[in-house]
Amino acid sequence: MKTIWATMDFACGKRLAEGMEDMLDALIRFGEIRCSDDIISKLRRMSASSIDRLLKKDKASLRLKGISTTKPGTLLKRDIPIRLGQQWDDAVPGYVEVDLVAHCGSSTAGEYINTLNVTDICTGWTEPVAVLNKAQRHVFAGLMAVQGRQPFPYLGIDSDNGSEFINHELKRYCDQEGICFTRSRPYTKNDGCHVEQKNWSLVRRHIGYGRYEGQAALALLNEYYELLRWYVNFFLPSSKLIEKQRTAAKVSKRYEKPQTPYKRVLADKHIPERVKDDLTQTFLTLNPAQLMRDMQRVKTELESYGLS
Repeated sequence: MKTIWATMDFACGKRLAEGMEDMLDALIRFGEIRCSDDIISKLRRMSASSIDRLLKKDKASLRLKGISTTKPGTLLKRDIPIRLGQQWDDAVPGYVEVDLVAHCGSSTAGEYINTLNVTDICTGWTEPVAVLNKAQRHVFAGLMAVQGRQPFPYLGIDSDNGSEFINHELKRYCDQEGICFTRSRPYTKNDGCHVEQKNWSLVRRHIGYGRYEGQAALALLNEYYELLRWYVNFFLPSSKLIEKQRTAAKVSKRYEKPQTPYKRVLADKHIPERVKDDLTQTFLTLNPAQLMRDMQRVKTELESYGLS
């Protein structure tokens, strides 16, 4: 159980229980674990509460805080409508939230690498890509790189109010391609809650808060993200909020069963069958334990470029 828990990036019991089937199949397929049929059967049947109870002594929490580097973009604000956080109820694959995560360390002075994070609202499919700095041309190139590798085209892009997104280049592209371009309310992170959550669970948990600069660190970050995207989208289940109700001061939330983004893509009727077949073939070639070993190798090399 501890081996599988570590391979699933220390997921909670609910996510671990829902992802157990695919993770076990993959680890057995590649010979990463060897145990009796009885133990494998027990692992497949184990409930979320039993998993949490067995792992209780091994769990630890880590709280880290960073600094904000978003600077408002004053151009085009009147031309780009505001979208509220709850206005994604009818989203289909292709409507994404985008954000930048700064790798600036303890100071925003000078030039430093940023991670462009693109999260699909409907499926949770997430694509991180490192960009050299916050210049519009680098951010736009990162968006095009993501467009070329995610399993569906952009239908809508929602960003914060930073000038790296609120600019003529991105607005012109969205108009030409018929993409809905919206922005969140200033200083209201809940409007971008989907990508904000991924900023923590993908970028900060894996890369941390160190400072990274230059082409060498950029190349290693993107090598890491190429591995991370397979690992997260195919093997890590995530929960989606179904309903939120407020009664006086109390807010009640209801979530769907955790699923991997891959499983959500397979179940979605808007995705062509040929795309689903390609993803299934890719899934069968992926060894999650090897992906983790490769990520650790790249991360060890990347840390030598980190600054305070």
